[in-house]
Amino acid sequence: MSQDLIETFEGGIATLTLNRPDARNALTGAMFRGLDEALPRLAMDPAVRVVVITGAGRAFCSGGDVKGFAERAASGGSSESFETKVADLRMRMEVVRYLHEMAKPTLAVIPGPAAGAGLSIALACDMRIAADDAKMTTAFSKVGLSGDFGGSYFLNHLVGAAKARELYFTAKVLRADEAHEMGLVNRVVPYEQLEAAAREFAQELLALPTVAVGYMKRNLNIGLRGTLADVLDSEAVGMMRAFETEDHKGAAKAFVEKRAPQFTGR
Repeated sequence: MSQDLIETFEGGIATLTLNRPDARNALTGAMFRGLDEALPRLAMDPAVRVVVITGAGRAFCSGGDVKGFAERAASGGSSESFETKVADLRMRMEVVRYLHEMAKPTLAVIPGPAAGAGLSIALACDMRIAADDAKMTTAFSKVGLSGDFGGSYFLNHLVGAAKARELYFTAKVLRADEAHEMGLVNRVVPYEQLEAAAREFAQELLALPTVAVGYMKRNLNIGLRGTLADVLDSEAVGMMRAFETEDHKGAAKAFVEKRAPQFTGR
């Protein structure tokens, strides 16, 4: 894995760190290749019960490398066909689908700016915790672009159609407290406390019944786009599967014995 993306694993929690702090962790081909390899693997690994994504230094991710965009435009651009460019971008954007759909909790830890595709990647996660001085913006309209990496989907569902349009059209820069008020961020803490608070948040997610949470996530995602019947079908499957887990059986016994359950993710 490239040093542009650092992967660590400890006690059931896998952390992916975008690692270009001098460039506010602007996205690179090496990062995408690393994410494309890591996310499907982590999604399938039963030892991994929580996936955290964050940025090195004082930024989460500033999005695409706009300096690189300008240099390519000045040199005449790529010789690849339009269709090839579309296919390449669509393939890179699979990273947000994995974060959004994998059957285990995903957490974005936002130490600083999250912009453009970087914001979209954070929004793809189930939950977000941010430093109190972090800033967030869609950014695309400022550079004459329309947006990618699923931000149009996530913002519509998180803040509603009218506010999503405002944030996309104007590229307004949100403070962390504003993002929290809108429901874009779950928790905001002082930067000095972010590392400890994020670790605690991840531990809370780790302590959950992983199989049941995976089905909850599936049900909620279907609820975003499906019919009531679709949700009921999914809930029926998830409940019957969860009834079979060691976590449920142990928790039911703990309930009868009036003690707290201990979940293992099985």
